Amino acid sequence: MAARRRDLREQLAGVLGTKHEFVWELGCGHGHFLTAYAHAHPKDLCIGIDLASDRVSRAIRKRNRASLGNLYFLQAEARLFLENLPSKSAFNRLFILFPDPWPKLRHHKNRIINADFLAAAARNATEGARLYFRTDHESYFLSALTVISTHRDWSLVDEPWGFEHPTVFQSRASKYQSLVAAAAGPRP
Repeated sequence: MAARRRDLREQLAGVLGTKHEFVWELGCGHGHFLTAYAHAHPKDLCIGIDLASDRVSRAIRKRNRASLGNLYFLQAEARLFLENLPSKSAFNRLFILFPDPWPKLRHHKNRIINADFLAAAARNATEGARLYFRTDHESYFLSALTVISTHRDWSLVDEPWGFEHPTVFQSRASKYQSLVAAAAGPRP
C-alpha cells in the first residue's frame, strides 16, 4: 500500500505540475466522456480515474490518438486519489457517470455517493465546485439525492448539466436521472 501511495503521489505531482485546479471524472471507463470534455475545454486540466488497468490503458490510447495535452488517466481508487492530492490542488468539477449501483442492500455500503466520500471530496474541492451525478438506477439516484441534500458540505443546485456527451451506459439506458450539487464554502 505504501508503494501504491508513493506512486500515485508521484503521478499526481507530474500531472498537476503548477496547476492547482482540475476537472475530475471518477470511474472514467474507456475515457469517452472525459476525452470529449477535454477536447471541448482545452484550457481545463482533466483527470480521469478508474480501478481497472485495462480501461485506463484504453483511455490513454484514446487520449493519445486525440493528442490532448490537457487530459490524463490514472488507475486509482477514489479515496486514495483524494488522500494523495498535492495540498494546494482541488477539483472544480467532478463527474460521476453511471457508477456501479451495488443494487443488493448488503452492498449499498460500497456505493461511491455516501456521506464519508462527500466529506472527503469537499475537502479537495474548490469553493462552489460542481458535482455532476448521473445514473439509470432509480434506487441509487434516490439514495444519492437524500445523501447529498442532507450533507453539510454540499447543496443541490438547479442548473443545466455541465457538459453533454453520451457515455456507453447512457446510450444503453432507456432512462436516467441526473443531479448537480455545489460544494459549500469554507466553514468558520
